[in-house]
Amino acid sequence: MEKDPRQSGPAPSDKGAAELAFTGSDAETGSQTGLSAWFGGRKTKVGPRIAPRQEGVGEHSDGEESPDAILGKQLAEEDGHAIKYRTCSWQKTAGLLFSEYICLAIMSFPWSYSILGLVPGLILTAVIALIVLYTSLVLWQFCLRHPEVRDVCDIGQMLFWGKKWAWYATAVMFILNNTFIQALHVLVGAKYLNTMTESDPVVCRTVVFSIVVTIICWLCSLPRTFESLSKAGTASAAFTFISVLLATIFAGVQSHPAGYDPRSSYVDASGVAQTGGSPIVTAVPVMSTTFVAGMNAFLNISYTFIGQITLPSFIAEMKDPRDFPKALWAVTIGEIIVFSIVGAVVYAFVGNQYMTAPAFGSLEDVYKKVSFSFMIPTLIFLGVLYASVSARFLFFRLFKGTKHLHEHTVIGWGSWATILLALWLLAFLIAELIPFFSSLLSLMSSLFDSFFGFIFWGVAYFRMRSVDNRAGLPKQSKIVDWASMGLNIIIILTGLLFLTAGTYASVEGIIEEFRAGTVGKPFGCASNGL
Repeated sequence: MEKDPRQSGPAPSDKGAAELAFTGSDAETGSQTGLSAWFGGRKTKVGPRIAPRQEGVGEHSDGEESPDAILGKQLAEEDGHAIKYRTCSWQKTAGLLFSEYICLAIMSFPWSYSILGLVPGLILTAVIALIVLYTSLVLWQFCLRHPEVRDVCDIGQMLFWGKKWAWYATAVMFILNNTFIQALHVLVGAKYLNTMTESDPVVCRTVVFSIVVTIICWLCSLPRTFESLSKAGTASAAFTFISVLLATIFAGVQSHPAGYDPRSSYVDASGVAQTGGSPIVTAVPVMSTTFVAGMNAFLNISYTFIGQITLPSFIAEMKDPRDFPKALWAVTIGEIIVFSIVGAVVYAFVGNQYMTAPAFGSLEDVYKKVSFSFMIPTLIFLGVLYASVSARFLFFRLFKGTKHLHEHTVIGWGSWATILLALWLLAFLIAELIPFFSSLLSLMSSLFDSFFGFIFWGVAYFRMRSVDNRAGLPKQSKIVDWASMGLNIIIILTGLLFLTAGTYASVEGIIEEFRAGTVGKPFGCASNGL
């Protein structure tokens, strides 16, 4: 272990360094009121716990120890073990965050802008990014106060006054959410392979491709620590950036968008009236935009930003959790820049008439295949990341306090591989058995992201504010305090909007699919290529 840069004199022992890692002279206790509340660092203040440690949450304290002492014990207890978990620097954590957020969903932003209009779309992109940044900082502050938590399920129980039902409810949402995202990447992987190849009337390629993608994802999920995944995550984000950059350039240099027709209006082969001509770009929504279409476009932007479900797991493996905001700010700035530029430029060249989601489908064939191919790493890795988060949830509870957690044992590695295999098999079955999976994914996102993206963190703010007031800690100015309360009330109400209007829009989307007859069959062989 490297010498703690805050200490002078000879390097302490590994255990001593671990104990000092979070309790040095510059660590303070109190409510977050200064720049450290936004940017972290060594002067970050750690507020009091909202409640004693819950039974079954963590294994490093007796309920009376401070957050600093718990973290020191965690670091000390990992010394000498073959597998260490608290090993991520903020740079490696940033790599994980970039791999989670810089993903295929970027190429759906042009479609959202075509529905919402360019100006509202860009404004919503910035506003949602800042709300997610703020709620993620609240989450981080909560994790600093309770370093024994390993995932969002522990937080769910603590937020709702230690009730066991809250843990089980959060756990069900947690596993379903992550497994559905894995299933999405099974289908997207098959979509890529179908796009690159010709359809075969004899072989059921879509199912075969899904099986191939599932096996590859399972193998890539096997590394045990986030530190070992961070380099692959950084590479995944880099390839995704190249992919969307190429798609943006190709949208501008191609002669016409895919599906272009010079006629201003015409009837297609199926007898449906279509609008053609030059790409139409609007600053505001067109008059015919329905509530369901607008809500789905808004939700599409929101879902891309909402990823707080993984953050407690990332923070739990950081050497110094106080540095987490550095990674968070880096990825948020990158998101706003990349999402806005790619969404606006591609939309400007493709227009309303020829827009597809993802926008690769609006490119000419060669351009589509070249740019889509650079997306391969993220098609695999993002599913891998969510599988790893779910596997940790199960693995750490099965082997808590045993040598299999920190040593290379046959039982440990065999169980880890088996858990991942079960998760990927479940993801494959969900993807293939549910013929309206994409719309169902939107429904599940509305139900789960309302809590994991908004409601949880509004509640966390009020729980922490309450305990700070009881402890007599210095308060913010009245204006800031009232503004913070108002903001968190809005955040909770936004979560309720997702839960109600978002669920309604998603259900309407499923109904429309059945009306239009576009719902397929389980294990369907039809190509899903772009």
